[in-house]
Amino acid sequence: MAHLLFLSVLFSTLLYSQAAAPARPAYLDGFLANGNFEEGPKPSNLKKTVIIGKYSLPKWVISGMVEYVSGGPQPDGFYFAIPRGAHAARLGNEASISQAINLKPGKVYSLTFAATRTCAQDEVLRVSAANRSSELPIQTLYSSDGGDTYAFAFVATSRRTVVTFHNPGVQEDPACGPLLDAIAIKEMPPLRYAPGNLVKNGGFEIGPHVFKNYSTGVLLLPKIHDIISPLPGWIVESLKPAKYIDSKHFSVPTGLAAIELVGGRETAIAQIIRTVPNKAYRLSFTIGDGKNDCHGSMMVEAFAGKETVKVKHESTGKGAFTPANLKFIATSTRTRLTFYSAFYHTKLNDYGHFCGPVLDDVKVWYV
Repeated sequence: MAHLLFLSVLFSTLLYSQAAAPARPAYLDGFLANGNFEEGPKPSNLKKTVIIGKYSLPKWVISGMVEYVSGGPQPDGFYFAIPRGAHAARLGNEASISQAINLKPGKVYSLTFAATRTCAQDEVLRVSAANRSSELPIQTLYSSDGGDTYAFAFVATSRRTVVTFHNPGVQEDPACGPLLDAIAIKEMPPLRYAPGNLVKNGGFEIGPHVFKNYSTGVLLLPKIHDIISPLPGWIVESLKPAKYIDSKHFSVPTGLAAIELVGGRETAIAQIIRTVPNKAYRLSFTIGDGKNDCHGSMMVEAFAGKETVKVKHESTGKGAFTPANLKFIATSTRTRLTFYSAFYHTKLNDYGHFCGPVLDDVKVWYV
C-alpha cells in the first residue's frame, strides 16, 4: 500500500512540474504591429495623403512628412506599385517612422521589408535598430514591378528595441522618398552542423522572413551595408546583394529555400569552414534556375582553398538543376568557400527584372 501511495504522489508531482514548467518561447517570425500599413490614420489626421500628428499612424511613431498612400495612379502623375497590400507609407525629406518592439537581448534578428523608390532621383533608406544602422541605395530596382524586398540583421542589445526607417535625403521635390509597404521580423534560431557536413546552413534553410502571399525573393545586403548577415553562416561579400528565395514562389533544388545570384560577378557569397591542413575534402553543390523565366547560359564559379571549378547550366527558365563537386586540399585550419555568377541575366520577357543562377545544397566532407 505504501509503495502504491509513493507512486501516486510521484506521478502527481511529475504532472504538476510539467504543467508548471514554462513553455519554450516561440521564435518571433511575422509582421510588426501594423507592419503592412493596412490600419490607417483617422480621416481627421490626414491632410490629403500627409499624416498629421506624431502618433496618428497606428502602432508607429512618425517624424517629418510621412504620407499614407494607396497603390495605383496618383494625382501628381506618379504610379505607386504596392504589390503586397493596398496601402503604404512614403517617407518625405528627412522623415522617419519608428516602432518599439520586445526582443531577447543577445539574439540575432532580421528585418524583412519592402522598399521602393518613387522618383527618378537617387534615393536612400536608412534602417536602424539596436545601435546599428545602414543606408540602402535603393535606386537599383531588381524587380520591375516595384516588388523589391530587403533584409537587415542586428543583435538585440536590450529587451526593448526601437526599429527606425528614415529617409536621410533632401530632394528638390519634398514629396519624393522611399515607399514602405510591408515590414516583418524574424528571430534567427541557433546554427547547428548537419551530420556529415562541415558547412553550416548549407541548404539555406535558416534565413530571413519571407512574405507568404507574395514574394519576389529577399535581397540580402552586402556586408559593407550589413555586417551581421541575415543568412546565418554566410557572408555576402560583394557589391550587389544576393537573393534569398523560397520553394513556394520559386523552384529550389532541395528543401524550402535557396540563394539566387542576381548581380552577376558583383554578387558573391562565402563561408569560412574549419579544416585540417593537408587533408583532402570534397565540396558538392547544386546550381540551376528558379523557374522564374531566367534564361540563358549560366555559370557559377566556386572556390575552395586554392581550387576552383566552373559549372555551366543552360537555363530555359523552367526549373532544371545541375549538380557539381570539387576536390580540394586544405592548406590551413580555415578554408573559405566562395560562389559567384560569371554572367548577368534578366527574365526572358522582362529585361528590367534581374535574375541569376540558383545555388543550393552546399556540402563539404572528408575524402
